[in-house]
Amino acid sequence: MTITANASHNSGTGPQLTGWRRHVAVAMSALMVLFSSLPAAAQSIMPRAPEVAASSYILMDATTGHIIMEENADEALPPASLTKIMTAYIAEVEIDNGNMSYDDQAYISEKAWRTQGSKTFVDVGSYVRVEDLLRGIIIQSGNDASVAMAEHIAGSEEAFADLMNQHAQALGMDQSLFLNSSGLDTPSGDTNLMSARDLMKLARATIQEHPDHYDIYSEREFTFNGITQGNRNSLLFRDPSVDGMKTGWTDRAGYCLVASAERDGMRLISVVMGTASEEARAVETQKMLSYGFRFYETHKLYDVGDVINTARVWSGAENSVELGINEEVFITIPRGRADELTATLDSEEFIRGGFEAGTVLGSVNVTLDDEVLYSGDVVAIEGVERAGWLKRLIDALTLFIMGLFN
Repeated sequence: MTITANASHNSGTGPQLTGWRRHVAVAMSALMVLFSSLPAAAQSIMPRAPEVAASSYILMDATTGHIIMEENADEALPPASLTKIMTAYIAEVEIDNGNMSYDDQAYISEKAWRTQGSKTFVDVGSYVRVEDLLRGIIIQSGNDASVAMAEHIAGSEEAFADLMNQHAQALGMDQSLFLNSSGLDTPSGDTNLMSARDLMKLARATIQEHPDHYDIYSEREFTFNGITQGNRNSLLFRDPSVDGMKTGWTDRAGYCLVASAERDGMRLISVVMGTASEEARAVETQKMLSYGFRFYETHKLYDVGDVINTARVWSGAENSVELGINEEVFITIPRGRADELTATLDSEEFIRGGFEAGTVLGSVNVTLDDEVLYSGDVVAIEGVERAGWLKRLIDALTLFIMGLFN
């Protein structure tokens, strides 16, 4: 580890930190222990992102939240059946919170039965298992199943739309407005609105918060009432790394697709809205996924408890403390450039004993090409008790003498 120190005097005191402040520049090429699995050679050539024929699009590393490419991602547009990702999300929330189960029976109203467009073909006046409705929503894009689920959860589709808007607000989906559970235009000609960024947030929440249900998005077909229908996400049949999520289409929305794929531990989420055809939404999505996987990687910086440095402790039962990270840290970087990362550790020169494990004793910034990719706290890996009076006296005298020569 290459360390350069730049100390400056600080007469202030805190709970554990006093005195000298140091700025430690750490060359990441020397941190083979902290930064594992470094490629043999750095890749310096990075093409520009491909052109995407869509009204709006975005591509994100699902693990880090890093946006790899985007265009017009904050414009509120008609999402068509991408709406159903929210309908399914709320159902998953209700199931995971114990408010309903897969085996619950949902009544099929005449309104649900009469809903036009893509159907699961539920029968009016019947009862259908929640699990079957959820599969009908996700795999078959059933508008009738969506209305039935909405009525089962909230009593009416209007009340469910209010619930959808509340969940959207909680997820930070600032450009979304829901009027119904299916994404169809209303009788008055109004429509739901969502941005590509909002859809990305919703897809990420679905995958990370409710993983037990996500496998449904990868199922290629579903049979209900004797009728088998295939999943409309054609990438499930083309790309083995794609395992979800949802298609949408209306005249106003065009052809839309939210997709997620995982390769070698890296998960990407893509959104395209307003493409020209079923084939176009698949081709444009594949273009984005190929670019993201080829030229970027999800890089693990730290494990919980990784030690960054060791610091001197004054007036403590121990003479030193290991400084480290108390969380897993991942970043998105251009593929092959992990050995070019630089970390800067900012901690206190004089740390006094009497602190617990996990106490924040500094911060670390990780950069690439002068861009900060991670900034976080550095903590004490173990606590250090306050020393007895004799050691405190000796350390105080030592610090006093050191101060005379600075």
